[in-house]
Amino acid sequence: MPKRRYFKPTEEEKAELEMIRDKHYKAYLREKAGALLKIASGQSPHQVATEGLLKSRDPDSIYSWLDRYEAEGVEGLLVKDGRGRKPAFSP
Repeated sequence: MPKRRYFKPTEEEKAELEMIRDKHYKAYLREKAGALLKIASGQSPHQVATEGLLKSRDPDSIYSWLDRYEAEGVEGLLVKDGRGRKPAFSP
């Protein structure tokens, strides 16, 4: 049986995530910060993925957000350049 993941942010990290969740202009960052705060409050990442967000997500997505946040901080939650669909035609 896999071991449960825990996330214990420091007070500064928690305050930063709360500010992002409440006031950031990018909706995807607000969603990711909210998910991380729910995990920090004691919910399992799987439960947050299936029931804790406005739109259910794949649990692997939540785990990858958690991994990137632990490795890189808030910068790890940003969408990197070059992601997404490329233009089909360039004049």
